[in-house]
Amino acid sequence: MSQSSPDQDTRLIQLQNWLDTEIEPGYTLAPASADASFRRYFRITFDTQSLIVMDAPPDKEDTGPFVGIARQFLGLGLHVPEILAQNETEGFLLLSDLGTQDYLSTLNKDTAENLYADAIQAIIKLQACLIPCAYPFPAYDRDLLLTEMGLFTEWYLGRHLKIDISQQWQSMFDKLFQLLADSALQQPQVCVHRDYHSRNLMVLSEKNPGVIDFQDAVIGAVTYDLVSLLRDCYIAWPQHQVENWVQYYQRHAECAGIIEKVSEDEFMRWFDLMGVQRHLKATGIFARLNYRDGKDGYLKDIPRTMGYIKHVASQYAVLAEFAEFINELENHGEHYLDLPG
Repeated sequence: MSQSSPDQDTRLIQLQNWLDTEIEPGYTLAPASADASFRRYFRITFDTQSLIVMDAPPDKEDTGPFVGIARQFLGLGLHVPEILAQNETEGFLLLSDLGTQDYLSTLNKDTAENLYADAIQAIIKLQACLIPCAYPFPAYDRDLLLTEMGLFTEWYLGRHLKIDISQQWQSMFDKLFQLLADSALQQPQVCVHRDYHSRNLMVLSEKNPGVIDFQDAVIGAVTYDLVSLLRDCYIAWPQHQVENWVQYYQRHAECAGIIEKVSEDEFMRWFDLMGVQRHLKATGIFARLNYRDGKDGYLKDIPRTMGYIKHVASQYAVLAEFAEFINELENHGEHYLDLPG
């Protein structure tokens, strides 16, 4: 008889019933992790082996993209979970286990260089997937970029800070969002993981890193995953170190034919503006997770995420009006982290 988690909900019972048809009896089942969606993950252990099972309620989540993208990424040589069994009707997937040690728990000044070098090389593998491409990745188009940025004004400014945006500031945001969308769409378009950060990269002894949570992958801006990695909402690094890693990526991406040769300044501008778009979205999502989904743990990451935005806005004349808006927020009591020196 398998042992179950104390949480005896209907989905868990369905999950166990399915597992009993897929694997030998005698396993134990325990929560592995949850993410910012409606998915849950459990770790199955028996003897010396462990597996992961995903619970994705079909009325809220579609396992199809995860399965299709996992197979595409495996073909590129990325270390992603293998699909061992699936129940599309009930929304269950049985996966290989990439372990419990993520980048966030391992990164420090002694490990960062090697871990980020591995992660950047994996980005370059990921971006090579356009030819050939068996999976029909959707486009990270203007509508999606603008919708994401709208989460910032709706959930962070409107719901969290209770700010009624004036006509002057609304005009500023309209121009800002179009500027950031323009920059993203003008960049070379490649495969984008879309959530490539320290909580979704697993430290492995071989073929590092393990890559998870890729089901929202799209075709979008070449700097998107790089800025997700290097201006991570959960850990920050000194600006000079980030710039060195950006240059490392740029050299290798040019050699791989992913991008044509551009100046370091132009590439850094792409990177910076892409980061503002991503961090606006992330700030809005963190607020939404609190108010809509009852997940308040992400609120503590807003000061760092907004700190990135504040830093970049102060560096570009085209963002001066937005920088003024951020200063007003801080003058009225908001506090955003400064980047490490």
